[in-house]
Amino acid sequence: MLVPTSHARIFICTEAVDMRKSFSGLYGATKQHLKEDPASGALFVFSNRLRTMIKVLYYDRGGYCIWSKRLDKGSFEKLFGATKRALSMSELLMLIDGVCIEKKRKRRE
Repeated sequence: MLVPTSHARIFICTEAVDMRKSFSGLYGATKQHLKEDPASGALFVFSNRLRTMIKVLYYDRGGYCIWSKRLDKGSFEKLFGATKRALSMSELLMLIDGVCIEKKRKRRE
């Protein structure tokens, strides 16, 4: 279960990453591709080329955690932008659930 705080900063890498990478590899990708500090408490989201798998790297209570999800059917949404893009927690949860973030509409209140 993904349990970081709701106010954590979240960055998604818009380039494909080799999903064989684990802690050290994703740590390096965070520093090299995203130019961020992996121990900052932010969540760093990576996906494979086919977008059938995502991994989330974050630092929690003195150690790194990896959360991953692999789809049996379909793919995660392709997000466009520079090397990285900031997401809100609700956008991350929508991405994980398969909701299209780019086409979402906020209801009028």
